[in-house]
Amino acid sequence: MTTSNGIDPDVPPSGTGCVECEATGGWWFHLRRCAGCGHIGCCDDSPSKHATAHARTSGHPFIQSFEPGEDWFWDYGTSTLYETGPQLAPPHSHPADQPVPGPAGRVPADWQDRLG
Repeated sequence: MTTSNGIDPDVPPSGTGCVECEATGGWWFHLRRCAGCGHIGCCDDSPSKHATAHARTSGHPFIQSFEPGEDWFWDYGTSTLYETGPQLAPPHSHPADQPVPGPAGRVPADWQDRLG
């Protein structure tokens, strides 16, 4: 995995939460960052699975975890997990005080029953 395959290490993340969930008032379990354009989407355990949807519509195959303390990458094209990869522009995760699941105030009481 190198920057020549669509990873842009200089592009910052699009924000601190899932772009689509923020726009619609939704919530997420964990966050993923597109390594090509910085789009932040929710993981496949989240109700809306926006990170995977972004990869499919954009053609950007690589994501990195956007969770504190995690730096792994996933390649949607080959279904390959990489324990490490290129250093991306900061920040490298959502704020440590942002709850998981999140965001605060939008997570339903029965959130565990709603996970994918």
